[in-house]
Amino acid sequence: MKALRNIVDKLKPTFSKGGKLGFLHSTFDAFETFLFVPNTTTSKGAHIRDCNDIKRTMITVVIALIPCLLFGCYNTGLQVGLEGWNAFLYGLVRILPMIAVSYIVGLGIEFTVAQWRGHEVNEGFLVSGFLIPLVMPVSTPLWMVALGTAFAVIFGKEIFGGTGMNVFNPAVLARAFVFFAYTPQMSGEKVWYPSNSGMWSQVGEWFGGTDATTGATALEQLATTGGMQWSALDAFLGFIPGSFGETSTVAILIGAVILLVSGVASWKTMISVFVGGLAMAYTFNLCGAGALGAHEGFEPYMHLIVGGFAFGAVFMATDPVTSAQTSAGKYIVGFMTGAIAILIREINPAYPEGMMLSILFMNALTPLVDYFVVEVNIRRRKNRVKTVK
Repeated sequence: MKALRNIVDKLKPTFSKGGKLGFLHSTFDAFETFLFVPNTTTSKGAHIRDCNDIKRTMITVVIALIPCLLFGCYNTGLQVGLEGWNAFLYGLVRILPMIAVSYIVGLGIEFTVAQWRGHEVNEGFLVSGFLIPLVMPVSTPLWMVALGTAFAVIFGKEIFGGTGMNVFNPAVLARAFVFFAYTPQMSGEKVWYPSNSGMWSQVGEWFGGTDATTGATALEQLATTGGMQWSALDAFLGFIPGSFGETSTVAILIGAVILLVSGVASWKTMISVFVGGLAMAYTFNLCGAGALGAHEGFEPYMHLIVGGFAFGAVFMATDPVTSAQTSAGKYIVGFMTGAIAILIREINPAYPEGMMLSILFMNALTPLVDYFVVEVNIRRRKNRVKTVK
């Protein structure tokens, strides 16, 4: 590391303002701060001073996502009829191009905007670029991934001022854009493509060949046919079709532990999402109403382990930028996020997922929730002052 540090220090004057390549100062600074802890210090204002800057926080989230990535690789191969290492390698080959496209497009836009504005490169896309492929079906064409990523970065972040200023979660926004613009590729019978079709025919042969067919996800199958061919255990472990990183609740919970132990995510928001979802699910079940709640054999708790509910609760709803900042607000926003997700699932058979829209809706309402929480606290304190006087 010392040798690398020396190389960076020698190159730094060239890329500093006034140097030959000074116009690339923002780009060089991004690589330097990615490799090493910044040597700058806060000169004014009240701040907590430690070594955990935004980049290190984002890296922690990426580490928490790795269990979902690894299981997604195996499950993708499993869904097309492969087993063991062949299944894992097949899934890895399918997801790597999506990750590459997401980072190339997203970081390309981030670097371009930073150079244009003369600002530092925002670090938030370290997570968003990893999340976007995980929340999409593995069959999503690469050009759709690129288009969704570009939309999320430009209209979801940069027009608001970049990382820390965005109202909506970029990864959810990317999925929403692709979902509504190209619905057949994101839901219904085209979620899973057979590996022996198109460009993947040769890849399928490399790993042993498959006879997989297209099929709907668990929630879509339940909403359209009234039944689900997978057990609750299969859904919990993740051996079901779905978006790449969202199928295994076990892998998601491992990531949740990493986020909670490291202090990156708020347990208040996370737990509240699950409580809100479970409460709404049991409400529909007791009333015998709803598109899913009335189906025999589909217990309310299964809402939490199918679709993108668990993934959204752990990695999306807890986003420190778009989630609530007040303690009471975390409980309120989390509970409403889970409840609205199940509400959408139950009352709209044409859209059985719900979590994506719920998160975006609550992203828009979160500032309002925090505002009222603060106002209530201010009034309570004023009343205490009057009582003392």
